[in-house]
Amino acid sequence: MGKLFNLTVGLVLATAGTAPATASDEVAAAVETAAATLAPNRFVWSDPGTADPVTVVVSLPLQRAFVYRGQALVAATAVSTGTDDKPTPTGLYPILQKAEKHRSNLYDASMPYMQRLTWDGIALHAGANPGFPASHGCIRLPAAFARKLFEVTTLGTTVVVTDDAAVTATLDPELLRTDATRANEAQLASLGE
Repeated sequence: MGKLFNLTVGLVLATAGTAPATASDEVAAAVETAAATLAPNRFVWSDPGTADPVTVVVSLPLQRAFVYRGQALVAATAVSTGTDDKPTPTGLYPILQKAEKHRSNLYDASMPYMQRLTWDGIALHAGANPGFPASHGCIRLPAAFARKLFEVTTLGTTVVVTDDAAVTATLDPELLRTDATRANEAQLASLGE
């Protein structure tokens, strides 16, 4: 982990005075760059720990999770999501339950730093991370990353699971809009015509 953090710091220093305008922009750009080449069980974490809300975005095609503090990318990790037979569902989820030590009653498996997304068993948790989809639908994280994420989230923290492969240094607000929201907006717009 130290090497990845040093890589991030080096990238931030290398971009100083170039395109990004602020220190948080520089950190976000460095995390985005480092995230592109993460090996299984590796992550980068540069969270300043501000009071801004945390949002987690999981990209299924990239097999990556991205953590935003406010609008800025502050951490990223390789993940292992559900297989074709037991896929990880896409959508917008609040964290419903957290347990530092949890055991699956479906699979009799340990799920450290579990953060439940659905009541039917989908969660973020520490687990095997081979670099490809291999879970029963959960989002497996490297253990050290799972611990850090567990510390910065709360019940209700937003988690977006997406089929989008384009995740950037700045949180895309479109990821936080549901199909129902879009449908309601379209209906309201049609009423004004």
